[in-house]
Amino acid sequence: MSVPSPFAGPGPDAEYRRLLAEGRFCIQRCRGSGRYVFQPRVLSPFTGEPTLDWVEVSGRGTVYSTTVIRRRPEQGGDYNLALIDLDEGCRLMSRVEGLPPAEIRIGLKVRARIARDRENAPILVFDPAESA
Repeated sequence: MSVPSPFAGPGPDAEYRRLLAEGRFCIQRCRGSGRYVFQPRVLSPFTGEPTLDWVEVSGRGTVYSTTVIRRRPEQGGDYNLALIDLDEGCRLMSRVEGLPPAEIRIGLKVRARIARDRENAPILVFDPAESA
């Protein structure tokens, strides 16, 4: 009996984009360690095994670092680039919307949202979380 290869199929990046297109923010979690993983991959960085499952996550996080990217107004104006620590324990790169780029601060609580880029492809962005 043959075992299916973990390298068969469309690949983890394509699966991540497909889930975003369905309106679902999912990342991988290692069955062996229970830890969450981002960037999408084929093998767990914790066990070296193909034991990663796609799971929906809370979308809550905290800005770990941020910078302002300066652009001319006719090119879309300034925007921020941020590293976000998800509540699930992994970090990803995105941007925070809903505040001027220079007002995004380390430690800001944020919540994920699926938006569309200029080509209408789904992208993950973050908004400041509601104050409790």
